Amino acid sequence: RLFSSEKLTQRDHSLPNPSWSKDLRLLFDQFMKKCEDSSWKRLPSYKCESSQRVQDFKTHFLDPKFMNEQTVHGQLFTRSFEDGLGFEYAMFCNDAEKRIVCLFQGGPYLQGVPGFLHGGAIATIIDATTGMTALLAGGIVMTANLNINFKRPIPLCSTVVLNSQLDKVEGRKFFVSCNIHSVDGKTLYSETTGLFIKLDPDKRLK
Repeated sequence: RLFSSEKLTQRDHSLPNPSWSKDLRLLFDQFMKKCEDSSWKRLPSYKCESSQRVQDFKTHFLDPKFMNEQTVHGQLFTRSFEDGLGFEYAMFCNDAEKRIVCLFQGGPYLQGVPGFLHGGAIATIIDATTGMTALLAGGIVMTANLNINFKRPIPLCSTVVLNSQLDKVEGRKFFVSCNIHSVDGKTLYSETTGLFIKLDPDKRLK
């Protein structure tokens, strides 16, 4: 169902658009070359999940009282902005190394202190990246804890690189670490450790 006509009609937002900076496009091209030998692969990203995936989640994990039309037609938060205004990013994963690299450009609608990204926007892209790392390793997970050390503010509309790594697994617990650095690797913006819990299909969310 992931490759059904329903999914194909949606736009893949992890592909370049006119708002992408030169740095973001260059990094994207570099990682696309890494994908040629299949050691890395690009992860597509859509505004909405397929209705089948939403239904599967509702069937196995969601309490019936939360089932409504808003759930079916909900949009992914990080893809709810117009091009260039919010979260512009592309993720690449290396299954063998249990790593994800996210190339990220934060738009003007994510401003906190004038000229810099809001801390909540930074936390959001960290959560999205580390969560995807845990999800690829263990299936459906939810964030239990994120411990973020902000080292330096990130300039608005700049391009940065998130490196996320699965560190260990203990039962249904997935421990992930992540850092954000500048394109040239010389500036460290933040360091994060996260804990994600694999959902139990026998226990609905309440």
